[in-house]
Order: sequence, then C-alpha cells, then structure tokens
Amino acid sequence: MPKSESPVIMPVLSAGRHRSPRRGACFMEFASWLAGERWSDHPACTHPALASLARLVNDCSTNDGRAGLVELIPSVIGVTDDEPLASVLVAVRAASTAIPIASYDRQRALGVGLLSFERYLAAWDDPVAGRARALIRDGLASAPVAQRWAEEFSLGQPLPRAKDVARVCTAALRVSVIGIAEACVENPDAVLHDLLADAIDDFGLRGRPRTSPRREPAAALLSPAS
Repeated sequence: MPKSESPVIMPVLSAGRHRSPRRGACFMEFASWLAGERWSDHPACTHPALASLARLVNDCSTNDGRAGLVELIPSVIGVTDDEPLASVLVAVRAASTAIPIASYDRQRALGVGLLSFERYLAAWDDPVAGRARALIRDGLASAPVAQRWAEEFSLGQPLPRAKDVARVCTAALRVSVIGIAEACVENPDAVLHDLLADAIDDFGLRGRPRTSPRREPAAALLSPAS
C-alpha cells in the first residue's frame, strides 16, 4: 500500500501574533506565508496602513468571522502602493464605515477625525483625494448629530501637519474597527469583512499593478482534494 502524503499544515486564523503556523496565524501572518516571506504580521508585501487595518479586523472579529476573512488574504499580497495619501484613504474608509453605527462617543471622535482629514485633503487634487473626500462627505452625512458636534469642536483648529495626520490615521483605524465590532448591529463580522474588502479595492484607484502570490491562493489550499 503506497505511503500517503503528509497533509499540508494550514494555519488557522486566530487573534494576536503567533510564533509559527503550528500555533495558528493572524491575517497578515498568513499573508506573509503565502507571499513566501519570513513569518511575520508586518510583511513587506502589504502597505503598512492596509496591514494595520487587517490586523485590527482579524483581532476584533469572532472566530466565525475570521474564517470568512481567509478569502481576502491573497488580495493584500503585492499591495505596496507608494501613493502618499494611501494611509489617509484607508483611515477615511474605516471611519466613514464606522461612524453611522458606532457609539455616540466614538461617533464624535470619528467626526473630528474626518474633518481633520477633510482640511488636510484641501490641498490635494487627484483621484485618491477625490475618493477620500467623497467618503468623508458620506460618512459625516450618515451621523449628522456627531457632525455638528465635531464642527463646533473643530472651529479655529489649524490645518493638520503631516505628522498629525499620521497620528490621526492610527487612532481612526483603532476607534473605527473597535466601534464596528462593538456596534449594536446584526452582523458586525460582515461589516468588518466588507470594510477590509473595500479598503483593498481602494488601492486600485491609480491602476496599481498586482503581484501574484508566490504560493497557491488560500481558497485553493483550503479546497478538498479532488
């Protein structure tokens, strides 16, 4: 009787960092594995802002929700756009998604963040800035009470500097993802999944070339053998 082949060890998505695939994997660790990079939750194959969002979505999803994220992993490999507004667009996408369903305190914080991004983007005129401004308008319109509070709070504030924007991006991502995960909606996991999928799609605004994964796509690896 022929000796059976050893099964491929597939990482199981779970929260946090993991020392090896045998201990599980977060979203970005799985991406590093598929890309053929050193095992890491900060691989070079993905833009840092998108990777940060992916780690947050991974950690804030339920176990069932994480299973649904696997299909998105190949899509972040090769997303290393040098677009200067990429981090802002990721943060704006997250904040505009979260603001209509987050708690009121988080809505106010996100409203202030969106207004800061809007002021910063006033000096930019390209498709990425235009997309970000449209998301800001839609996000603020979806939470009018928080928008009014944020406008009053932001009166007289100076234009944000680049280092301020980087800090606001980091805060906005965290507040947004936690706000969605804790929102009183029917399926927060689905909102988190769609947020990450939309953020990945946003990187195609400037026709960014995609790099193919160095390993088989996760969906193929997870499919039953024929």
